[in-house]
Amino acid sequence: MKITVCIGSSCHIKGSRQVVEELRRLIREHQLEDQVELCGTFCLGKCQQGVCVMVDETFHSVSPSTVQDFFDTCVLSHK
Repeated sequence: MKITVCIGSSCHIKGSRQVVEELRRLIREHQLEDQVELCGTFCLGKCQQGVCVMVDETFHSVSPSTVQDFFDTCVLSHK
């Protein structure tokens, strides 16, 4: 599974750094380092929709306050 988080200026302002840090922590906590690749990218083209995150080919809007729900729903349910 590949998770790509936008770190462009709009998403950075909306908390992409916190999202990345929390995803790193959750991936380590659940020992998924061998199954989940976490990457950064610039602008996914949906700047109005919060921190833009792609899981493989699927778009998600995530915020620092919704990272746990996103991880539970989109990562843990597919491992």
